[in-house]
Amino acid sequence: MSDGVPALGSALTHILVVRDMDAARTFYTDVVGATVYREYGGTSCVLQVIDSWLLLVTGGDPTEDKPTVTFAPPSDPDRVSHAMTLRVDDCQMAYETLVDRGADFLTPPVDWGGEVRCFFRDPDGHLLEISEAR
Repeated sequence: MSDGVPALGSALTHILVVRDMDAARTFYTDVVGATVYREYGGTSCVLQVIDSWLLLVTGGDPTEDKPTVTFAPPSDPDRVSHAMTLRVDDCQMAYETLVDRGADFLTPPVDWGGEVRCFFRDPDGHLLEISEAR
């Protein structure tokens, strides 16, 4: 018997606060390759990305269950407190595919010896990385 968290069958969902739901959904489906699982209220969109869940939400004021917390998209894309890494088999090929789909990378892939990686942002400035382990 489990204590409940985390238990077999549990899943981790990343929440990203976005300014424009349509732009964010389009970016994650058309560029990153996510699949829409469901949407509700025009303020939330649940996406499946590889074997993970991503919940896009529009900003909002505090609620009863989070009385001091305001949800807001990043105010400065160059100050990062959360990033996501997509492990890929071939960083250069993934880079080229994502560029063709409209991703705007900070730099082309950089070879660090044991890893090749590069970073791009979503429409709200959230940082994403593609990384190839060597």
